[in-house]
Amino acid sequence: MVKSGKLRSGTGSKLKRWKKGHSSDSNPQTSRYRQAAKSRFFSRPTGKSDLTVDALKLHNDLQAGPLDIGAGSRKDDFMEEELHEAFSERTSGTFLSGLSDCSNLTFRKVQRYWESNSAAHKEICAVLAAVTEVIRGQGGKETETEYFAALMTTLEVVDSAESQAAVAYLLNLVMKRVPAPVLMSKFSDTNKALMDVMSKQATSEAASALRWILSCLATLLRKQDASVWTYPSTLQAYHGLLSFIVHSKPKVRKAAQQGVCSILRGSDFLFKDDAPDHHPAAATTAKFCIKEMEQAGGSKEDTTTLHVLGLLKELMGTFPLGAVKSCCETLLRVMTLSHVLVTASAMQAFHRLFSSKPKASSLSPELNAQIISALYDYLPSDNDLQPLQAWLAVMEKAHIHLANLKCSLTLGHLPRLFSATMSCLLSPHTQVVSAAASTLKTLLTECVSPHMEGMGMITTKSSSGNPSYICKMFRVVEEGLSYRFHASWPFVLQILGCFYRVAGKQAHLIMTKSLQSLADLRSTPRFPFSGELDLAVGAAVESMGPEVVLGAVPLNITGYEDDLEFPRSWLVPVIRDHVKNTQLGFFTSYFLPLATTLKQRAEELEEAGQKLEAKVYQTLQLQIWTMLPGFCTCPVDLVSSFKGIARTLGMAINERPDLRLTVCQALRTIITKSCSTGEEKAEVGRFSKNFLPIFFNVYSQQPPAGESSTYRMAVLDTVKVYLTVTETQMVCTFLHKAIEQLGSTDINEFTRLSMMDLVVALAPSVDEATMTKTFELIRPYLETKEPGMQKKAYRVLEEMCGGERDECRSFVVSNLETLKVVLLETLKNASSPAKRPRLKCLIHIVKRLNEEHRDFITSLLPEVIICTKEVSVGARKNAYNLLVEIGNAFIRFCGNTKDAMEQYLVLVYAGLTGSVTMITCTVLALTRLVFEYKDSIEVTTREQLLHNVCLLLSSRTREIVKAALGFIKVILFIMDPKTLASHATVMMEGVGSITDDVRRHFRTKLKNIFTKFIRKFGFELVKSMLPVEHHKVLANIRKAEARTKRRKQASEQHEDSGSEEETPKVKNQSIEDILAESDSDLSEDEGKAGKDQKKSGKPQKGRAWLKEGEADDPLNFLDPKVSQRVLATNPTLKKSARVEHGFKVTSDGRLIIREDEEEDVKDKDEGEMKDILEEAGVKSKKTQKRKFQDDNFDEDMDIEPQLKYKAGGSGIHRPLGAKGDSGAEYKSKKGKGDVKKKGKVDPYAYIPLRKAQLNRRKRAKLQGQFKGMVRGAQKGALSGKKMQKRKGKA
Repeated sequence: MVKSGKLRSGTGSKLKRWKKGHSSDSNPQTSRYRQAAKSRFFSRPTGKSDLTVDALKLHNDLQAGPLDIGAGSRKDDFMEEELHEAFSERTSGTFLSGLSDCSNLTFRKVQRYWESNSAAHKEICAVLAAVTEVIRGQGGKETETEYFAALMTTLEVVDSAESQAAVAYLLNLVMKRVPAPVLMSKFSDTNKALMDVMSKQATSEAASALRWILSCLATLLRKQDASVWTYPSTLQAYHGLLSFIVHSKPKVRKAAQQGVCSILRGSDFLFKDDAPDHHPAAATTAKFCIKEMEQAGGSKEDTTTLHVLGLLKELMGTFPLGAVKSCCETLLRVMTLSHVLVTASAMQAFHRLFSSKPKASSLSPELNAQIISALYDYLPSDNDLQPLQAWLAVMEKAHIHLANLKCSLTLGHLPRLFSATMSCLLSPHTQVVSAAASTLKTLLTECVSPHMEGMGMITTKSSSGNPSYICKMFRVVEEGLSYRFHASWPFVLQILGCFYRVAGKQAHLIMTKSLQSLADLRSTPRFPFSGELDLAVGAAVESMGPEVVLGAVPLNITGYEDDLEFPRSWLVPVIRDHVKNTQLGFFTSYFLPLATTLKQRAEELEEAGQKLEAKVYQTLQLQIWTMLPGFCTCPVDLVSSFKGIARTLGMAINERPDLRLTVCQALRTIITKSCSTGEEKAEVGRFSKNFLPIFFNVYSQQPPAGESSTYRMAVLDTVKVYLTVTETQMVCTFLHKAIEQLGSTDINEFTRLSMMDLVVALAPSVDEATMTKTFELIRPYLETKEPGMQKKAYRVLEEMCGGERDECRSFVVSNLETLKVVLLETLKNASSPAKRPRLKCLIHIVKRLNEEHRDFITSLLPEVIICTKEVSVGARKNAYNLLVEIGNAFIRFCGNTKDAMEQYLVLVYAGLTGSVTMITCTVLALTRLVFEYKDSIEVTTREQLLHNVCLLLSSRTREIVKAALGFIKVILFIMDPKTLASHATVMMEGVGSITDDVRRHFRTKLKNIFTKFIRKFGFELVKSMLPVEHHKVLANIRKAEARTKRRKQASEQHEDSGSEEETPKVKNQSIEDILAESDSDLSEDEGKAGKDQKKSGKPQKGRAWLKEGEADDPLNFLDPKVSQRVLATNPTLKKSARVEHGFKVTSDGRLIIREDEEEDVKDKDEGEMKDILEEAGVKSKKTQKRKFQDDNFDEDMDIEPQLKYKAGGSGIHRPLGAKGDSGAEYKSKKGKGDVKKKGKVDPYAYIPLRKAQLNRRKRAKLQGQFKGMVRGAQKGALSGKKMQKRKGKA
């Protein structure tokens, strides 16, 4: 409503007002317009009427059916309605009744149109309603066939363009669902009817009917059998459809092109077993397209050519070989027109042809190779960005397809492409260089790599065949290391690395020179691409092996008379990071003696007092040892070489603490990644009798004071891994010895605990009898007073009960009764550290229990509930998991989930009558069970439980209230709002009954719960349910929620406006995207024309630029490469790729991104979910300290959380916020004041502008500051002048 202004005085009496009680009358007294309409009702219209006899006849035909009630039958029908009036109520039929209750799903799209204001939509609805009523009147079932017949009949009757368009649209929908036999049997009649309408509509201005007729014709032809395509009428219909592919109207042209594509690619007979290779009409289509392009010639716009190229792009892969050859020749001819868009579309057609991977019957290897050769004549200039990228993409796809058809032919063509592509690396455009490098790497991976295995060794003497092609390609790539490519060296190094990886194994003899060149480059001072070079050499190490690489590029480290700079030492980390699948024997023969020599040299230098040199040699030998895990990754000679290095490794573990981590990692790598065959496992396992005692001794010995003990965990992990390849009998022997030593009295506490750790590792790998014996031996330790020993004893039991081996399962089953008795007896003596493994052990046992052991579970329950408040995070987690496992056991016992939960919860309820701690733990347990089995617990049970927990909120004990609040939070999450609404009063009363002391303590939790209630039920309802002391918090929550909503809306608006102002340019991926930009550049020197074009919004497409000759080199039009002078990109235009992204940037170019919690809704939801899971015990609360999160501090308080981490140091740890003093670099080191620096501007000072300087009262103070500044400057200048005089006199 429009808000009315204040009326002038005296106007009130002139206004007509409603009488009291009549403000809602719908019929006003004045009816001027109705009277005027009545007066004209019986008069003849003066203009020409649209109502004709034909239109009236059509209307009567459409309305025939149940709505057309004859005069003779009206009385009978009326009587029948009276009889049935008591039983049913019949609605009146309207002209849309057939639409609204149409049962055929084909027309569900149409049923959305009835509310549309479009005349065409209303016509479609009317036709559908009428046809539906006709079908129903004749007793039809509203099938697709019935609709098809009715609509075809209607199409022949109607004359107006609007009605024909509506009928054709409905026909287009239904024909796609009509059974194929119907369309095949009615082909002749349907084809004739559609062709008649098409011929009439061809010259019409309205194109709506024509596009749907074309679609119907395509559907009809697509359903026909192959034999029908021999009839002249079929070909005539298809040619009629084909003639519209170059129509001037886009919608008609699109419908025709889609129809042709669906016929040639999707006809039903093409998917049968005896399907022909090509559609019978494919050759005709190709001839038509070629004819259209030739007739279009080189006209200015070339729209017809572009339309045909758009169709060929989709269809060329479906043509027979001859037609494809003719089309390709035509495409190459039109590309000589130097029309940018035509060339781009032709490239798209070639790209789609190769990408579709057609059969050899469509594109033979010879034709593929001919196209590749021909495309070299159309190589764009290096400065032409998009066309050159497109050319590279087409050539890449062409060679990949050729490689799939004929390998030898591909390798013969690759050297020329490599040469052309390498020249692209000299382009000034980074995108071209990157695309060229990507093309070469793809070709190496797709075309070269699959065929390298069958070539054998490639040498420089290979003069013919595939090896010679590999040599030529590598020489071309190797040329990239010359200085003229220095700007593109990073990309050249990537290509070299890919070549090494693909062909290094067979072609390393021709690659040694390039490796030496790389080593020379690496040794040049300040070489900027050392990272890329290291990766390239690493790829060589992967494929050739370190022996070949070091043969080409020696380490030059002997241990005596070395250059202490060690210029080739960079090879050590490169080999370490990339060596694999190589010979372990090479490490034994080359690197082990070298490491020994370096170690001896370091000791000699240490004794001679040369500590620095000794440290260098010591570091080098340690680095050499770090290569060992790489050599142990899938070595090819493990069986023959392991015995040669095993003794050395054992001695290193025993005598060299600094090498233990590396050697243990190497042994674990051998067992987990390299022992794939039984022979390899047997060979490594053969040395377990040597390695395991060494590991046991090292682990059980206490490290000397001051020495790190970090290696102990690595040793224990290696023991566990080595046991997987050790014979069971030997493991049993080791276990007996460990238990014997455990029982001896002359060992200290450290050794005893270490032995128990080894027993834990050995226990799950022995046989069942030894497990039983071990259980009996460790049984006394389950009741010991020493917490450490007791914990490890339970760990032994846990490993034996939870092992995956069959022996572990048999042990549990056979000793189940004993285990039950022992675990119940040791309950009272279980220490807190032992709770975690004890509960884990119980979990494994409960999984294997049946209904006979229900009493055992019942007796366990109190202990499990109490453990939910254990100090240990692991114990609490295991307690919650055990509660769930017991629930699963009850479900197994009962079979019915709901009955099982009833029985289980009755047992848990007993804890609510116990002590304060027991009540708290019971509520926590119930919280987890309700969360876990939310779908299995009856609603009444859940409601009763909620009422009982709400009563506990009035307790004075904080722990009980805390647990109850956690339960309510979980209930809010799992219960649906309707059920929750009926219990909101009970929960609010419970929350309101919390004592003041407890309420203040849990104010954060309460605020979180209130927020959830307000979001579910609204502010006013929650406020009415709570006492007055909570109202202040509720008001604060409402403010915070409103503020968050406002900020979110403001940020969304800001983002929307930002995206409208500037849309960043996305990197193009497909060839269509690459070529779409080829006409988007505008010349800078066009000035006003460019602006006018921008205003009109019509970019000039198809523009081209001619690159003039350089300096004294005139443009020669007879040059065969003159076509490269025609550019699609403006050569003088420099694009700015800078995009504002809204983030701050550090000095070295890295983005500083700060996440806003209020804007990131996903993170907030994850945080809430994490909170719920922690309350339910699914996730453990890692820390009990107060966290600074959204729900833990007030949003009104401007307090930011204090982070523990403080920035400091260099690299990623440098402080970003604090800036150094401005001008600090000019400060004199010796005297006062500033000094001038060479190559920098003179030092200066500035006065910051502050708002306070405008204050009149502070003006005198500020003036005094400025006077002091001037005085200081004058004083400094005077002293400097005197200094200069003294220097002059001297």
